[in-house]
Amino acid sequence: MPWISRGARVVTTRWPRRADQYADRFPATVSPTSAFASPEMAEVCPTGAIRVDDDQVRVDRGRCILCGRCVRHFPRHFRFTPGSEIARLARDALVVPELDKTDGAVRAVRDELSARTRALRRSVHIRHIDVGSDGADEWEVLALLNPIYDVHRLGIFFTASPRHADILLVTGVGTRGMREPLARTLDALPRPCVVIAAGTDAISGGLVHPTYATHGGIADLVPVDVWVPGSPPTPFSLLHGILLAIGRMSS
Repeated sequence: MPWISRGARVVTTRWPRRADQYADRFPATVSPTSAFASPEMAEVCPTGAIRVDDDQVRVDRGRCILCGRCVRHFPRHFRFTPGSEIARLARDALVVPELDKTDGAVRAVRDELSARTRALRRSVHIRHIDVGSDGADEWEVLALLNPIYDVHRLGIFFTASPRHADILLVTGVGTRGMREPLARTLDALPRPCVVIAAGTDAISGGLVHPTYATHGGIADLVPVDVWVPGSPPTPFSLLHGILLAIGRMSS
């Protein structure tokens, strides 16, 4: 019967070598869609991701938890934006419309990371560490190993030991109790290495930040090279961040 063979067949994505409908159409971010700006826009956001300055509204995707309140309250001025290639090499680059910056500064960051990770482009190992997540980010990280995404096809592997890792993938808000374990993990990585902040929690602290028990993300704890927004980021977004870190994709 044809449905048996069709159901048993696992189709592994060919992204990024080929386009993938899910990766291209998934609503992974929120964007302002008009020049209209009102202080009420900022008030509806529970994480302060929306800022209104000088009649200009901006969305900080590093703070956005994709709750959709801005889209529901102001459907003519905000929308969910499809696409999974949302990782950036600079924290400020997560703010849309983009803040003023020079092309030279952006190029310098890209060139420095490229020079540092040139030796990592064939095969890389990742050490994932959770420093205070709600578990959502971890499900997406785990999905990278299933037959759909199969990161092994790209020469990307997860390792239990930081001494064997090239990339430190960090999820969670950065609890104060994990400050020392995170620092020791980073110290154990051989050089060169890359640090990826995966998810809104790791970037900015998420919904509740900072508190007596948490930091506002991990930027004050370790130097971050790649920022992957999302709450949680999809496997495609995580994969884009990893490939961006090792110079296989552009930001």
